[in-house]
Amino acid sequence: QVQLVESGGGLVQAGGSLRLSCAASGRTFGNDAMGWFRQAPGKEREFVASIIWSGSTYYANSVKGRFTISRDNSQNTMELQMNSLKPEDTAVYYCNTAFGSYSWGQGTQVTVSA
Repeated sequence: QVQLVESGGGLVQAGGSLRLSCAASGRTFGNDAMGWFRQAPGKEREFVASIIWSGSTYYANSVKGRFTISRDNSQNTMELQMNSLKPEDTAVYYCNTAFGSYSWGQGTQVTVSA
């Protein structure tokens, strides 16, 4: 059974940066397309960014130019560098395959104050 563990969230002022990490156990990322998602209070979970095995990346328009997704297949980890954070980025952030194939982890809370 795959377990996904997100970390690195916190409270930051608008304009600040955070770096989120995702670690998987029970299965290697392999050739899976992996992604970050987020869910703000009262809203549906939404796509943030994804990265395929070759390193090509895709971003939601709302984070393009501010967030950078990366992966280390040898370590079975994935990261999300978030810069120029805005209050509307406040959410619980989750990692999963790009299609949400695995059970969702606990997520990591990101709170951006104005």
